[in-house]
Amino acid sequence: MSYFISIVIPTFNRKDTLRMVLTSLDEQNFPSDLYEIIVVDSNSTDGTEEMVKSLHLKPSLRFISQENRGRSGARNSGIKKAEGEIILFTDADIIASPDLLKEHAGFHKKYPGEAVIGLEVQVSSIEEYEYVKKYPDRRQEMHPHNRKKLSWLYFMTGNASVRRDKLIESGMFDECFQDYGWEDIELGYRLARRGVHINYARSAVNYHLHPVSLEKKCDIMKKAGQSAVKFYRKHKDWKIKYLLGMNPVSLMLHSFIKPDGWFINKCREKRENKFFRDILLQYHYLCGVKEELLQ
Repeated sequence: MSYFISIVIPTFNRKDTLRMVLTSLDEQNFPSDLYEIIVVDSNSTDGTEEMVKSLHLKPSLRFISQENRGRSGARNSGIKKAEGEIILFTDADIIASPDLLKEHAGFHKKYPGEAVIGLEVQVSSIEEYEYVKKYPDRRQEMHPHNRKKLSWLYFMTGNASVRRDKLIESGMFDECFQDYGWEDIELGYRLARRGVHINYARSAVNYHLHPVSLEKKCDIMKKAGQSAVKFYRKHKDWKIKYLLGMNPVSLMLHSFIKPDGWFINKCREKRENKFFRDILLQYHYLCGVKEELLQ
């Protein structure tokens, strides 16, 4: 049987949030016979497989277990197994709004052959999720309300859909990106070079429930900096180098900041302030860039 949409979800030890995600995908304002859900598990040890197989959802639900090849490898397996015309990517901690599939489908019918990025709302708790769902005007949004098209820099697979054949033609995800960051945006870059435009669907909303400590975020940003250099080395496009923060000005300013100097310590003290927190995260990102450049 073929479907219009195949939802691909990579997961590893996210049983509790994955259950919420699958429940939200079961409650879509979209015909259940027109979509399937594919969960690709990287050998979880928390009972994920048993939980998924115990569910009785209206749409088709398939579970694939494989060795841990990272998110890129999991998504590629999902693409290969999918029977849908459109692949919609989300994650095991991202809760769908009831109209998510309807909105993605509408954009693909209006703009055939193009990609769609929806609105991914970041929330740090169930309470915040319930709040912004009830009061959507209070949520933080990355893009202006009137934005229609996006560059490849925003091809983020927490809420993204593309025709399956376009993904296969582009080579799918590069599994060399094993650490955090850029495997999805690098694919977006290749899609854009093949002429695939990216539409912004603000009406296609989901909620990323991902509470992370500042220390963990700093570690993630360092790994993202390392992956950014790998991205540039693969394509050698000067736009990538500058857009991903590897320009001479950023690197020079970073060289004046000492890891345990007064400025970084002040940022740590003021971590509750978004300005200082963002500086701290950017500092660790450039630490990763510099470390990888020396390899």
